[in-house]
Amino acid sequence: MADYDAQPGREEPVEPSTAQREADDLDLLAGLRGVAELVADARTVPELLGDVAHFAAIAIPNVDGASTALLHAPFEVRAVTATADFVEVIDRVQYDELREGPCLTSMMSGRVAVSGSLGCDSRWPHFGGRVARMDVHSALSLPLIVGGEVIGAINTYAKARDAFGEHAVALGLQFAGSAAVSVYHAQLLSSARARTEQLQRALGNRAVIDQAIGIIRSRSGASAEQAFERLAQTSQRDNVKLVTLAERMVDEAVRRARARHRS
Repeated sequence: MADYDAQPGREEPVEPSTAQREADDLDLLAGLRGVAELVADARTVPELLGDVAHFAAIAIPNVDGASTALLHAPFEVRAVTATADFVEVIDRVQYDELREGPCLTSMMSGRVAVSGSLGCDSRWPHFGGRVARMDVHSALSLPLIVGGEVIGAINTYAKARDAFGEHAVALGLQFAGSAAVSVYHAQLLSSARARTEQLQRALGNRAVIDQAIGIIRSRSGASAEQAFERLAQTSQRDNVKLVTLAERMVDEAVRRARARHRS
């Protein structure tokens, strides 16, 4: 039996037939295959999360809409994608307005959160009523966990009551496990790319600063240290970034050299 945070006082939904289970297993397999191929396609993190939400709606039975969210310290939640407009509204209500709901509970506890009648769920008295008035009554939130750490969540919703029973939870857990690894690897890849771009910019900035130092030295006979100090002092005095000042100096030197060449 799957371990999850069920709605207090609510009976477990009737489990699906054997035929329905087999059909659901095929959908889960399709979703898992889709997720397994995501990182290899070098998608950005938001693009990948959009695909995760899409495949979650396929892999988990009875889903009418799904979304993904990322968790940032200190417990800052950022909704990233949704497969339906009504889910985007639910996410805004949960994260930005009320700060309560199944996704937040799931990420705080690291456990699956399930509700079969949001309008009378005592865990989220404000959120549940708002969402029920949107004719959405069931929720299943699955934490994305890597190495024991929650990095985000998958949220699924259904308009029917008691849409997500133990079978849906079991399938959702299988999907979320694979999805978490894909999301984590995509984040690592994105971080590595950002760091590489940062280093490339730093190297480019250093090169133009060195050129400006060379120009100052050729004009004044100053040492490298003295030339850099002059450049830094001018940057502070004029309230201009060091690299911007260096670029201007190099551009001016190039213009003068071209003018002399033409004459």
